[in-house]
Amino acid sequence: MRIIGHQKTSLIDYPDKICTVFFAAGCNFRCLYCHNSHIVKGEEEELDEEEIFDFLEQRKKFIDAVCISGGEPTLYEDLPEWIGKIREKGFLIKLDTNGTNPKMLQALLNQNLLDYVAMDVKAPWNQYRQIVGTDADVEAVRESVEILKEENRIEVEFRTTVCQEHLSLKDILKIAEALKGSRRYTIQNFRDTETVLAGAGKLHAYDRDELEKIRETVKEWFEIFKIR
Repeated sequence: MRIIGHQKTSLIDYPDKICTVFFAAGCNFRCLYCHNSHIVKGEEEELDEEEIFDFLEQRKKFIDAVCISGGEPTLYEDLPEWIGKIREKGFLIKLDTNGTNPKMLQALLNQNLLDYVAMDVKAPWNQYRQIVGTDADVEAVRESVEILKEENRIEVEFRTTVCQEHLSLKDILKIAEALKGSRRYTIQNFRDTETVLAGAGKLHAYDRDELEKIRETVKEWFEIFKIR
């Protein structure tokens, strides 16, 4: 694992838990709205593994969970081993993923290494490669969706980041329909920052009122539906 970012404390990444977030370097997507461009490009200095585990040892009385984000963590073959070391210390584990490695995802689930998975679903299937900016294996992403839709041992959340330039309201409804019946679905409104891959000021968030129009259509499709 090449970890190049660390948020020591988060109250929002793992619902109802205090967690710490580690960011894995690199990603196989190039979503222009991504606000972790420095992580995606792997431009930060790698954190020392010994220091990471020293931190966890010192803070285990105050932190409930570890969130492994990115970039894309499932690009690393040693992810299961790394998670196993963290799990031995008694932490809950949350994985943030783009779903492009269903074999790794299934292996982690089979080994009982995860307590929560948040998977980004970027676009309607026919627009996927356009939105993610690479020649993505869309069938692999769909396979991960199906794996997680059937998973009932852990918490699963699907989420979609939206901006006006990339997804219309109809597109968002198409995504929601594809995920219908899942427990959790979250629409994340775009946030402009200096670290956005496209550059600051290039993309635009939706007005909250516009996104709220979607709620009436999809709220019965999910046990928990959020807009944030």
